[in-house]
Amino acid sequence: MDWTSGYVTDLEYTHGYYRELHPDILRLSCLYAGVAPPMGDTLTYLELGFGQGLSINIHAAANPGQYWGTDFNPSQAAHASALASASGSGARLFDESFADFANRPDLPDFDVIALHGIWTWISAENRQVIVDLIRRKLRVGGIVYVSYNCFPGWAPAEPLRHLMTLHSDLAGSDAGGMIGKVEGALTFAKSIADSGALYFRQNPAVTERLKRITDQPKNYLAHEYFNRDWDLMAFSEVARLLSEAKLSFAASAHLLDHLDGINLTPDGAKLLAGIQHPVLKQSVRDYLVNQQFRRDIFVKGLRRLTPLERSEVLQGQGFMLATPVADVPLKVQGAIGEGTLQEQVYKPVLEVLAENDFQPKSLLRIAGHPKVKSLTPMHVSEALMALTGIGHVTPARVPTTATRAHCKALNKAICMRSRSTADINFLASPVSGSGVTVQRLEQLILLAIGEGKKTPAEQANRTWEILAAQGQRIIKEGKTLEAPEQNVAHLTEMAQLFADKRIPILKALEIM
Repeated sequence: MDWTSGYVTDLEYTHGYYRELHPDILRLSCLYAGVAPPMGDTLTYLELGFGQGLSINIHAAANPGQYWGTDFNPSQAAHASALASASGSGARLFDESFADFANRPDLPDFDVIALHGIWTWISAENRQVIVDLIRRKLRVGGIVYVSYNCFPGWAPAEPLRHLMTLHSDLAGSDAGGMIGKVEGALTFAKSIADSGALYFRQNPAVTERLKRITDQPKNYLAHEYFNRDWDLMAFSEVARLLSEAKLSFAASAHLLDHLDGINLTPDGAKLLAGIQHPVLKQSVRDYLVNQQFRRDIFVKGLRRLTPLERSEVLQGQGFMLATPVADVPLKVQGAIGEGTLQEQVYKPVLEVLAENDFQPKSLLRIAGHPKVKSLTPMHVSEALMALTGIGHVTPARVPTTATRAHCKALNKAICMRSRSTADINFLASPVSGSGVTVQRLEQLILLAIGEGKKTPAEQANRTWEILAAQGQRIIKEGKTLEAPEQNVAHLTEMAQLFADKRIPILKALEIM
């Protein structure tokens, strides 16, 4: 029996953090769409196919509740379980297939069931297992997050994927392993494109995609393109399958999708406004924006909020700034291009968020601040949604003693790991309840600070000791800094910049 079911398992998946899996992002997405999300601070949460498990471990450490997950790759499950043990969060993580996990007698009912990127990488049989699990174990009022490659945006590149997997299957050498097969398939596809093949000439976007993916990590490409099961799916088909579990579409978990001005032309927005059926409306929108990857939230027992109900819940939602004001560009990228954020709206909102050393503030408090007195509550709410969608603002909550302890333990383990590897670039915040980008060298500086190194120079020297002991050097502007004094000088500049810009925010996030 092939336990892999055709899924790539000889290369580990990347150690990414996916913020759409964050319970508060899911909650906000529902609220902005006028849909009631699961309420309460303590959720029972399930992630199916958690990969390396970074997202679920950060969320289990940073949020109260019960966290469950399974990923049938035992090496990935072992990695995820080690992180769970380090944090002490109590996350229950398994290496079971979806079918075996679904038959566990000890499963609770879940408020949230999340699947990031696996829906179109698994067989139809496994999708049916998941639908049945959702039908039986999702609470009424609970939500499902599912992201997947979709039509019509992916359609032109589907033949490229077929070509590469065909080469891997028929001409790839086992001697070089999966990485060798991926590299061989890329070279083969490029040779066909360079030969003047009409497919590539008549689909220039595919040619650009091939150029772009050539530089991406090969372990990511192996999982993205080379699984045996790989099915593009229209939104309408996903909605049909999930309707068997009594689910209705609620919202996109990608907050920027809620901003029509950067995604739809005036004519497109007018056309969409005239379509009432939610499935047809979402399907038409996919054509308007040429959607290739959807991040959908479905609800079991969809309940629309009245404007008053929605406003009252949002008013109590906390937000905090995660980027220095000076570093927030008033630009946002949408499906139809780059949009400019109105300075008279966004600048005062950013200034209010930065007050009191970046401490979290409720929407009600922000909207009532004298600096934004010229703005309507709707302006403030939409500004916070856009800034959160871009990633410069994050939802915020009051940490508990337990979440503080779990985040501290998990972050210590990740920072200690950074001494020898750069694979994890996120730390957990009990204030945002989410992962925060902190690169390897920044993690090493945090370790130096924890050892009592007070000045940037001391922190740089300690960081250099760790790198030099492993024969590692800093690469600056594409060039390796060979001399020790060059490396220390660069690290000192970096530590000073870290002290000036990052440390105040990391303190507010309670990461240090």
